[in-house]
Amino acid sequence: MLERLARWNRSAGFWLILIVLCIVLEGAALVYQYAFYYDPCVLCVHIRAWILGILVASLLGLILRTKRVGLIISNLLVLLCSLGFVERSYRTLGTEMGFLDGACSMNPNFPSFLALNKWLPSVFEPLTSCGYTPWVIPQILSMAQTLMVLSVVMALGMLVMLISSLRRPADSFNL
Repeated sequence: MLERLARWNRSAGFWLILIVLCIVLEGAALVYQYAFYYDPCVLCVHIRAWILGILVASLLGLILRTKRVGLIISNLLVLLCSLGFVERSYRTLGTEMGFLDGACSMNPNFPSFLALNKWLPSVFEPLTSCGYTPWVIPQILSMAQTLMVLSVVMALGMLVMLISSLRRPADSFNL
């Protein structure tokens, strides 16, 4: 089973699926912001930044997937970004549901070397306070709940992929 996952992990298709997923998620966020007029809070902006990190790491994975070290590094980077995605999604859900005390500012506190809110304010500038996310499926599933499920599935999937990439493959694999 792990060998089959490792082969899939080395395929361009796997990495292209991750890239498309990230583009779809970023696009959906922008549709909610600009078509449905739901302004992003600082937590939403952080989630967008983590998804951008997953996208960049996935592009790296697409390029380096044929080298074992490159594949391991790419899997690790996507996993780390996915864990950031999980943490921000949990904080968003906790703030929305009231099980975490959610006081958030309008300052995204990006480091100066990665000032996404200055470089691309139309995507990474928080415009509202935390505490509410729109419905994805009306009265059933909020965006915070959707992001929580998606982020956990992605992190667990990437953990499995990292484990599969650490095993020595049976077929030929370049170092």
